[in-house]
Amino acid sequence: MQDVVIYTTRFCPYCIRAKQLLDSKGVKYREIAVDNKPQLREQMAAKAGRRTVPQIWVGEFHVGGCDELMAQERAGKLDKLLKSAG
Repeated sequence: MQDVVIYTTRFCPYCIRAKQLLDSKGVKYREIAVDNKPQLREQMAAKAGRRTVPQIWVGEFHVGGCDELMAQERAGKLDKLLKSAG
């Protein structure tokens, strides 16, 4: 499987929720914490076009934030996305 990358901050409830979903599926992901790291947040914003966290990628596909991740799950598309990325 290609990398799953999630940009987060420590106390963000949406970040925690997104990670819980990925954890429940046994997905290994690379977490990039942007707390007090403006350069990393700028890197994330440049890639995502958004400044909010979390920002999630599956391979080269930008899922978006927690709401978009949950929408993929509700629509039954997340597992397929995770498998197709690998």
